[in-house]
Amino acid sequence: MSGAAGGDGRDEPRPARPWWRTRLTARDVRDGLWSLVPTAFALGVSAALVPGVHVASPLWLLAAAAVLGVGDFLVRPVLGPLVAVAGPLVTVLLGVAVQLLLLHTALTVVPGLELTSIGALWQVYLWTGLVGVASRWVVGAGDSRWVARELLRRHPHRSADELPPGLLVVQVDGLSLPLLRFCLQAGTTPTLARWLRTGSHRAAGWRAQLPSTTPAAQAGFLHGTTEEVPAFRWWDPHLRRVLVANRPADAAILEERARAAGRAAGRAGLLAADGASVGNVFSGDAPHAHLVVSTSRAGGSGRPYLRYVLRPFVLLRSVLLTVGEVVKELYQGWQQRVRRVEPRIPRRGWYVLLRALTNAVLRDLNIALVAEHLAQGRPVVFVDFLDYDEVAHHAGVARAESLDALAGVDRALGTLAEVAAAAPRDYRVVVLSDHGQAQGATFEQVSGRRVQDVVADLLHARPETASSTVSTATGAEVRGRVDVLVRDFAPSGTAQRAGARQEPSSRGADEVVVVTAGCTALLSVPDAPGGRMDLAALGARWPALVPGLLATPGVGFVVGRRAGVPVALGPRGEHDLLSGAVRGSDPLAAVGPRAAGELARVMGFATAPALLVHSTVDAVTGEVHAFEEQVASHGGLGGWQNDAVLVHPADWPLDEDLLDRGVPGEEQLVGAAAVHEQLVRWMRRAGVPVAPAPGERGSVVAGEGERA
Repeated sequence: MSGAAGGDGRDEPRPARPWWRTRLTARDVRDGLWSLVPTAFALGVSAALVPGVHVASPLWLLAAAAVLGVGDFLVRPVLGPLVAVAGPLVTVLLGVAVQLLLLHTALTVVPGLELTSIGALWQVYLWTGLVGVASRWVVGAGDSRWVARELLRRHPHRSADELPPGLLVVQVDGLSLPLLRFCLQAGTTPTLARWLRTGSHRAAGWRAQLPSTTPAAQAGFLHGTTEEVPAFRWWDPHLRRVLVANRPADAAILEERARAAGRAAGRAGLLAADGASVGNVFSGDAPHAHLVVSTSRAGGSGRPYLRYVLRPFVLLRSVLLTVGEVVKELYQGWQQRVRRVEPRIPRRGWYVLLRALTNAVLRDLNIALVAEHLAQGRPVVFVDFLDYDEVAHHAGVARAESLDALAGVDRALGTLAEVAAAAPRDYRVVVLSDHGQAQGATFEQVSGRRVQDVVADLLHARPETASSTVSTATGAEVRGRVDVLVRDFAPSGTAQRAGARQEPSSRGADEVVVVTAGCTALLSVPDAPGGRMDLAALGARWPALVPGLLATPGVGFVVGRRAGVPVALGPRGEHDLLSGAVRGSDPLAAVGPRAAGELARVMGFATAPALLVHSTVDAVTGEVHAFEEQVASHGGLGGWQNDAVLVHPADWPLDEDLLDRGVPGEEQLVGAAAVHEQLVRWMRRAGVPVAPAPGERGSVVAGEGERA
């Protein structure tokens, strides 16, 4: 398949077909009329409930729904140039104002309807949105199907002069391959099940290496490297402070480091060829990035959000769904307590709102933004859905509410597949996850104390003449994405304050920094070179530290360095990570044959800690103990957290030379960087535009049979 390339290195997407050139068919008319019925029904129920609204005949409700649809169609082109300059917040306010104005017009201009007060207008607006949410829930169409319907109307047929193919990558955060197999049997993911059963796609597992976290995986997916990312947060010897990957300023630093590593290796970002990054930690060098942590900034263009906020009742629907998620979470948390489900954690505080925003507003925004870029013909679009991961952290890996969140992502995937089918490119869809999740009681529930308190006590178990302190860092992964949402939509001052949290850079002498990431905890010594000390030096300075950690219930093993060689220490044995020599009982027996190599790799980073503490892993159930308040976690080794998912088109096989066969009986991609390489190869072979590597000439690197 061939395609022309523009002078700036990007093939030009074909603009949407003007409405006056669209071929109108009987089916289009029928679908258009049917699309009015839900709105008319909601208006009718609202009119019956709200005093001050009178309806002469149900037919006039259809006319009012038509006025709303036509008004939206006419107003959007007028507002487009304005919101491009005004920013997202103004876009939201204008969208609500325009919806109210159109609703007022529909209720006053249509002959058979009468509106007697402005107060009644607000009530109709709210009731119509509520009825719309309820009716869509009843028929099982609660996830933005309007996006697909609208795009199908705008692009009913592809033209003969197609653009080169495109790629849509959907990341389902936290989904493990064993859980996907269960969901296929349980009917939780009908979209994925249909693809796999019809043979259009195949499901494969890939190994999420230590650290099994979203930042490490996305650095690999989007930039081709996972080097120097030892966890979700860590003491950074270059910055001399704790670096947290979900903070915009820190994510920007990490992306620049990944970009520099890519340049040195002759590699460009996955999305550099006019791609779009939506809802991710990193941009992948995409020129079009929205709700991306590393590129987050205050304000910006509101144009990408226009369709979302201007469609009648769509924004209101998201707000109502958010309120509904809050109520649902409060009920489900109460149910866990009443039924005495174990293991469980308290589900309260900010998490209630974070879950609601993730499963409603952020999901709807992601769908709308991805659909917009598919309609514009971006060559590659990469989006991350956090829904399941956030709920599973607090509810459990396969609990009912977690599976419900996963079902919502599957419905979103079905919607995006419909959009992709109507887009100007022939999009292929790849679904992957960044890691899995492993369940278990928290470390504090097992040991009775937080790991930070354990470390503090062990540091003080020494002569009275010395003193030591412990600095700690924890936090929720999804909170960074909500911060990005705030930065995008809030005024500049508020947005800057939302993203300005930093760990203090000055540290006192004799201080230890402990940061947690799932079932791992990283201990660094800021006043030591690189924050690291040898096991002998640690033992001389804090004799009780390592023995005390290994004697603590819930601690499985500790990794440090002996004469520069990384070694894993357990309560009854040790494992040399370079030679493989084991003395006594192997502390890594429960975490699999790849664990030693992955621990050695991470401990070789310049950003590695002095000690890496890992929780116990049940060899039978795979349960781990998070050092954070999470009933299901990831970031370490064991359980399902390393069993990630890759669902790919059946005619795009995995390349044999990329498969790792180092473990007998296993044949899979190992590491997110290997997944990146596979994606790039698929793109080249299919003719999907790929950005040239640094130093390469040409506008785009073309696939087989395509002119560069």
